[in-house]
Amino acid sequence: MIDLRIPIQPFPVVEPLIVRLREDTADHGPHDAILIGVEGIRRQYDYQGFSLELDASMETKLSNDVIMIVPGQASARRLIRADSKHNTLLVTEQCDQLCVMCSQPPKKHHVDLMRELQIAASLAPHDAYIGISGGEPLLHKKKLLAMLCELASSRPDLTFHVLTNGQHFDKDDIPLLREIGLDRVLWGIPLYAADREMHDDIVKKPGAFDRLLESFNILYRAGSSIELRTVVLAQNSEELANLSSFIGSFLPFVERWAIMQLESIGYGRMNWDTIFKDTSVDFEGVARAINIGTTKGVRVQLYNFPLCSIPAGYRDLAPATISDWKNKFESFCTDCAGRARCGGFFEWYDHKKGFKGLGPI
Repeated sequence: MIDLRIPIQPFPVVEPLIVRLREDTADHGPHDAILIGVEGIRRQYDYQGFSLELDASMETKLSNDVIMIVPGQASARRLIRADSKHNTLLVTEQCDQLCVMCSQPPKKHHVDLMRELQIAASLAPHDAYIGISGGEPLLHKKKLLAMLCELASSRPDLTFHVLTNGQHFDKDDIPLLREIGLDRVLWGIPLYAADREMHDDIVKKPGAFDRLLESFNILYRAGSSIELRTVVLAQNSEELANLSSFIGSFLPFVERWAIMQLESIGYGRMNWDTIFKDTSVDFEGVARAINIGTTKGVRVQLYNFPLCSIPAGYRDLAPATISDWKNKFESFCTDCAGRARCGGFFEWYDHKKGFKGLGPI
């Protein structure tokens, strides 16, 4: 697991500060801190004449990383890691759903860091792909869409993947969605069942299914790209085939459909015993869904599935999707022939309560 926080010596800031760490002096800008010395794990940077000191082993690559320094905190947050493809900006911890498997249970309070997040994204490496998440980011839709629109102008090379529950789009958003750029944002939106009552029960919000269909219609009219997301649960595993037929018939315009395994953290950990579906011993429901979706022209992928938990004929659908900062491999993975192309397991995965049907590939 990669630590996304770096110990920092006290630094005189009164509001959050975005800094890009540089090891060269060429073409640096007002947000850049230049490395001027290293002593043991201590790295000293010059930031506009101030000494900025971080503690990190030399194995930790920090060149061109973008960090946020928050007043009173003893560590800086690594918002953008220059050598990673798994950078996600957390917009808010607020949410208007209480999904039974939520990996980050919502909080009531909100700290507005949209300006800081925009600066961080503007300092990302060329052609970076940046995730935006929450909570529910579109609870702050006006500021989020404005940020994306401004970045589309200032950094047209950037692309974004926005995770949202899809409850907050309306027809007035269509012009701005088009202005941002239809190929610039992929909207990751969950749909857990074709049955409205089942979906609403999983997300714990009455009317969520019907509101979601309205949003899909708006995004379709805008020409936006959609990644449909479905976490496999004990509650919906037998209904995946029906959902697949529904997607093929009524949502054929989605970019892809990601069928996802459960993450054992947050509500997912709290409810694990009642919601985890061990697809390593019973893959039939997922297989039927894939087969139906494929015949209907839906591009299906499997997220967060270790390769050894998937029958051989479906493994090519499973990219390594677990972010590099929170994945791990178990001891039995050491000599696995598929390790190089496998995403492994979440850091918080407990094999004693996890997959029972794993085997060598």
